[in-house]
Amino acid sequence: MPPRPAVLTKRTLDKDLEKLTRAEDVTKHVLRPLVAPGLGLIFVGLAMLFAGVYVFDRPGAVLVVAAAALAGYMAMNIGANDVTNNVGAAVGARAMTMGQALVMAAIFEVLGATVAGGDVVKTISSDIVDTVQVPQVELGWIMMAALMAAALWINLATWMNAPVSTTHAIVGAVIGAGIGAVGPEPVNWRVMLEITASWITSPLIGGLIAAGLLYFVKTLIVYRDDKIAAARHWVPVLVGVMAGGFMAYMVLQLSPHGRFSSFTIILVGIGIGLVSWLVARPLVLAQARDLENRNSSLRPLFRLPLIGSAALLSFAHGANDVSNAVGPLSAIVHSVGIGGDAVGHPPLWVMLIGAFGISVGLLLFGPRLIRLVGEEITKLNPMRAYCVALSTAFTVIVASWLGLPVSTTHIAVGSVFGVGFFREWYTRHSKRRIAYIRRKAESFDIDEPEEPNIHETRRRYLVRRSHFMTIVAAWIVTVPVSGVLAAMIYWVMFALFV
Repeated sequence: MPPRPAVLTKRTLDKDLEKLTRAEDVTKHVLRPLVAPGLGLIFVGLAMLFAGVYVFDRPGAVLVVAAAALAGYMAMNIGANDVTNNVGAAVGARAMTMGQALVMAAIFEVLGATVAGGDVVKTISSDIVDTVQVPQVELGWIMMAALMAAALWINLATWMNAPVSTTHAIVGAVIGAGIGAVGPEPVNWRVMLEITASWITSPLIGGLIAAGLLYFVKTLIVYRDDKIAAARHWVPVLVGVMAGGFMAYMVLQLSPHGRFSSFTIILVGIGIGLVSWLVARPLVLAQARDLENRNSSLRPLFRLPLIGSAALLSFAHGANDVSNAVGPLSAIVHSVGIGGDAVGHPPLWVMLIGAFGISVGLLLFGPRLIRLVGEEITKLNPMRAYCVALSTAFTVIVASWLGLPVSTTHIAVGSVFGVGFFREWYTRHSKRRIAYIRRKAESFDIDEPEEPNIHETRRRYLVRRSHFMTIVAAWIVTVPVSGVLAAMIYWVMFALFV
């Protein structure tokens, strides 16, 4: 008697389908961490293709294409590590979602890099190491080694959740590769002294400006009896100052050969500031309608200024820190005779690789450090975050105007610490705050509040010292580590390819 054919029952079919579904879920879970690196690799390939179109059949085309790949990789690392400082405060204060912050920062990074990024690129590409004293062939390999060393160090720091300075990394790498190639003579130590001084002073200036802005907000808005009325008056003024300062900087950057006088630029800034003040007034009045007279009601009123200051900071960062990626690439392009004058502005296609690379890195790898800067150093609300973002933006803008490659990380984190330390001082010593608390106690017919316990004050208000020490340590080691790594990479490259 022949055997009966096997019948596939519904129960067996359901089990098989469930196994397939589980296998698909496991595959997705395993492959998910590879999506971002895969997309990053695609961008590097596109950067090489983009560069190849411009340098095809030109001498040194292979070197330029390879440098474009390294510049794209470096730019992505800048976006992953450095751009987090721009929107971290806004995300930490819950004025924007992570997705909104990423998209906004990507757009304004591209605008800042392409519109106002040329001056700092010149410093990185030709002022740190004197290109006159370095043979053109060696200059190209020096910049290649610097790009690779800086990018590798920043990649490692991002993986370790350490917001290091990408400016420190590339400057240290250029110096290290230059010394490894031709000794210390071609290094422009006067320029290095200026850059180092700006590294020290810029976070202090950013922290002082942020503390001053927070003092202004607390004194004239937060600790007023009618704080909503005070906010209706002063928030549009803050918006006007922010817009006017930014427009004055834009006119300065876009005016050909200093065509506009300082007086004209100041008038333009004042005019745009007044227009912005007039536009912001009805918006703030509409937002303030029916709000209770309490601190939490001030948060929605500062949402618009905070978003504006974060966008402004992203623009300023693009203008300053794009040089960290495309400065060495610009030097390589000029060294092979493709880019023209070595001290002029880099070609547009070079700037675009850096600008879009920063945005790609931010979108793919940025969220982790955004949370560190925005939420884990000190507690930020929209008012404090606005002070951080605006002070950082103005400090970076002035540095970009002067052609100084300052560290946006230094300034942003310095501003966060400035706000945190100012809160400690203000909590303990402000006579206006103490008088305000006493008036509130009298209005509710309660006894005069006791002085706050010093340990409770420290627990609630101090910035996290552990993050402070970790970040400072990362800043200190970045220059020597990237310099030594760049020198080693140069020696290996020179031995293998030259």
